[in-house]
Formats: sequence, C-alpha cells, structure tokens
Amino acid sequence: MTKPNFEHQERIQFTSEDAELATLAVRAGQLRTIEGEHSDPIFPTSSFVYSSAAEAAARFGGDEPGNIYSRFTNPTVNAFERRIAALEGAERAVATSSGMAAILSIGLSLLQQGDHVVCSRSVFGSTVSLFEKYLSRAGITTTFVDPKELSAWEAAIQPNTRLLFLETPSNPLAELTDIEAVAELAHNHDALLAVDNCFLTPIFQQPLALGADIVIHSATKYLDGQGRCVGGVCLGSDKLMEEVFGFIRTGGACMSPFNAWTFQKGLETLKIRMEAHASNALAMASWLKAQPGIEKVHYSGLADHPQHALAKRQQTGFGGVLAFEVAGGKEAAWRFIDATKMVSITGNLGDVKTTITHPATTTHGRMSVEARAQAGIKDNLIRLSVGIEALEDIQADMALGLAAL
Repeated sequence: MTKPNFEHQERIQFTSEDAELATLAVRAGQLRTIEGEHSDPIFPTSSFVYSSAAEAAARFGGDEPGNIYSRFTNPTVNAFERRIAALEGAERAVATSSGMAAILSIGLSLLQQGDHVVCSRSVFGSTVSLFEKYLSRAGITTTFVDPKELSAWEAAIQPNTRLLFLETPSNPLAELTDIEAVAELAHNHDALLAVDNCFLTPIFQQPLALGADIVIHSATKYLDGQGRCVGGVCLGSDKLMEEVFGFIRTGGACMSPFNAWTFQKGLETLKIRMEAHASNALAMASWLKAQPGIEKVHYSGLADHPQHALAKRQQTGFGGVLAFEVAGGKEAAWRFIDATKMVSITGNLGDVKTTITHPATTTHGRMSVEARAQAGIKDNLIRLSVGIEALEDIQADMALGLAAL
C-alpha cells in the first residue's frame, strides 16, 4: 500500500474577521492538522512530546511557542477559545472548568487584598456566595446594588473600587443594566466592568462593543445548548486575559479537551438555537401573562416590561429565559412545577429542552432570606428556560401546572 505524502499539503483556514456571526460560529478558530480533517479535531492528551531536550527547554522557558501540558494549553481548547472570541469581538478568550471558575479566575487574577467590588444584587446565587463568602477571605469586599439604578452604582463606588460586575438580563427576573452607562462610570473611576453574558450570548448582546472590559460565560448553558458538559470562559483584551491565563495555568481551573470540543460543536448551531429559544420564550411570556393564577411575568421582550426600551437598544433579541409569579406562595409554585409532565425539573438552563425550577429553594437557595427579598426572589416565583420543542406542547404542559393552582 502506498503511503500518503503529506509533506506539501496545505491547511486551508478560514480567516475572515468580517463575516457574519452565523458564519463565525461555524468556521472561526479551526486550525486543520496535516490530516486535512473537515470537522474539528479533538486532542485528548495530558502532555506533548518534543523532538529534543533543547526544544523542551525552549517551550518551558517561553522562548518557543507550542504546547507543553493541557493544564496550560491544548489545541482543542484553543480552537474553542478562538471561536468564542471571534463571536464576542474579543482579542482573547480563556476557557475554564465552569462558569463559576471563570468568575473566580477574574476575582483572583485581577483583584488583590484591599480591593472593592460593586456587584449587581440580581446575579446567580453562587456568584453572591463567591463574592460574599470566599473572595472576602482574601480581603476583597463587595457592595451589592440595584442593577437598574445608575445612581446606586455610582453611590457604591469607593476609592479602592476596582471591579463592577453584573448580569444583564439578570437571573431570574430579567432585570437589565445599561451596559454603556455603567462602563463609562467604571472607567471614570479607574475600574473594570465585567458582564456575565450567559443569558443572551454574543448572538443577542455584545458587551465589549458597549464598553465592557470583560465578558463571562457559563458555557454549560447556551454555548453547549444540550446540557452535556460543564465549562466557562472569560473574554477581553489580551492584556487582561494574560493575567487570567496565568491564574488558570497555576491554579488548574482549566477546561478539558473533550468539553471544549463539545462547546465548539455547540457554537455551530448557536444562532439558530437562540432565535428558536427567543421566539418560543416571547410567545410563552405573552401566553402566561394572559392566564388566570399568574400574577406577574418577567421577560424583557414584553412591551410592558419597565426596561423594554433599554432591551431593544442594547440587545438584538430577548433570550430564552423568563420568570413568573403564581398566586398562592411556595406551596402553589411547587404544585405547579410538580404537575408538569414534559418539562424538566432542573436548575440548569439554556438547554434545547425546556426546564423549570423554583429559584428560592434551588439556584438562589443559599442566599439569606434578606438577600433574596432584596433581589426580588419571592417564594411564588418560577423560572422557565424555554426550549425549542413545539410551542403548543410547551403550552400544554404549562396548562397542567396552571390547573394545579
């Protein structure tokens, strides 16, 4: 059998930075190997070998580029980082083992003892715990503010404030923050702005283009889209991300090659999935609003949402997550959830399958009663991450919940 000659084979790459998001999601970031594969390869290896001791020394010493150890760099992880960076318009991305690891990496690489953070009070419950309980042990203090009020952000800033942190839309109440205004405020006080863009993804919102310095994702959610893997990513300037990379390299909160490959494949369908999620979510929000037993629906796509105008200004879509309040308190909320048959009762979101949860006792259950009250997480609140099933089937399942009220 004649051996193939790969010596002069060219690796055809996609390099356009002017392509549309749908194209970047499919094509950006891939470096084909000498094998000429069409799909993205996966490199499930812990370490890499060298042609000589001198080459190994040059790699370890930083005198020669190349892989050393998958805790530092891995070709599959790098490919995912390049693709999501292209989508967010970032100079660089650094992948992490989870979304919370991404936030931790920002805190421990860019902050130090004596620094102060201003954080939206309407963030994921574990984010609150991370700032309040764990970063505080490193001498980093946090003030939580109403995300909607620019005056609250400004009043909370101290001489030692180094970071402003927010989610928009928030989890789970869809409260919005004016990214441009808060970015300007942060920069006027020599602080950085970090935005958790998990709910909208770069398809519907691009915080860096609005002035943010850092974008964070739980890749576990929409970037994967099918509930398969846990991961996170930080994005921003090369200078800032080099600091984050240094922490990941040393601290070890790195993404596995398999998970990176899964997320990279997930990005290929991100645009069409997000559009389907948003279409179903808007229809469900409108439908729920008209149902007896529903006291309030939280979704920025509704025309009567108090920040609907801001949503239209800084977003190109409204996302797939909504929340609603039922009459009757926690007991009624639990009856509603338990009566459903198709939707998945789980704390995860961003899945093609519709998921439902009771935030006060799950995702935000570790927050104090006072903190939940300030954040508006009521006992009668239910969060719905709307999937891409047939709208009629989702509505039929929600009707079972309504009948149990």
